[in-house]
This record gives sequence, structure tokens and C-alpha cells, in this order.
Amino acid sequence: MALDNVRKDIIESAKAQAAEQMQAAQKEAAAVMAEAEATISEMRKREGKKLEEAIGHLRRQELSSAELESKKIVLAKQKEILNRAFQESLAALEDSKPATKKQYYAMMVEATKGLLDEPKIYCPVGEKARLKDVKAHSIVEDEDITGGLVLESQDGSVRVDMQFSTILQSAWDKELKSLSDILFG
Repeated sequence: MALDNVRKDIIESAKAQAAEQMQAAQKEAAAVMAEAEATISEMRKREGKKLEEAIGHLRRQELSSAELESKKIVLAKQKEILNRAFQESLAALEDSKPATKKQYYAMMVEATKGLLDEPKIYCPVGEKARLKDVKAHSIVEDEDITGGLVLESQDGSVRVDMQFSTILQSAWDKELKSLSDILFG
């Protein structure tokens, strides 16, 4: 019986040790699980923050891209409006009344006096009659000129382009900034 008691004590002792080890293992597993959960939670927070930052960055990038595209569209429209205004201004000059054109032509010739005395004058086809009172060496109709005049010295060494398109372009280039400010604020 003593052997049975020893055996029983050993079994009980082994069971008690096994129960203690099981409890210790369960505590250790719970601690490892808690640590893993904490790590996972921290990783989720970090990744969530990274995701929010990435989303914010993408939103800012998209907004910036949309603003740039919007500016491009506005600038294209402004350019279109300015080009149309230029063309309409040029057409208005070229379609001026005959008496007005005659005045313009006289002013153009007068403006070159001293530089070109009795110049050779190139004018649009059909405009020669409006220049009959102008003092000129000769008057030649040129189909390449749509409005205004080209004045040239008798020897051809000096040429002054006073076509409406040239004069308008020169004024346009000088005043484009102020014109844009007036039109578009």
C-alpha cells in the first residue's frame, strides 16, 4: 500500500504540476495574445494614419490638378476672346467707310514725311482712288495688302509697313497687359 500511496502522491503531484504549468502557459498565452493584440492595434492605427495621409495627399493633388486644368481652360478662353477682339478690331479698320480710310491714308503718308518724301505707295486693290490727293511718286495696288498702306522710298531702300494689321499688332503687343486687366480684371 505504501507503494500505492507513493504512486498516488506522485500522480497527484504530477497533476498539480501539470495544472500549474497549464495555468502558467495559459497566462503566458494570454499575455502573448494581449501583446499581439496591442501590436496589431498599434499597426492598424499607424496604417490608418498613413491611409488618411495618403487620401489627404491624393485629395490635395486632385484639387491642385483640377485647379490647374481650370486655369488652363480659363486662359484658353481668355486667349480666344482676345484673338476674336483682335480680329474684330482689324475687320472694323479694314471695313471702315471710304472717307475714314481716306483720312487714315493721309495720316499715314503725313507720318512718314521727312523720312519718305513722295514715296511709292502700295495699297489694297480698289483703294487707289482714295489716294488721289496724296503726294506720292507712284501708287500701286497690291492684292497681298488687305488694309492700310506700305510706303517705300523711291530707290526702295526704306520701307514702312503701315498696314492696319501691322499697326494694330504693334499697339496690341504694347497694350496687351492693360487690355487683359480691363477685360478680365
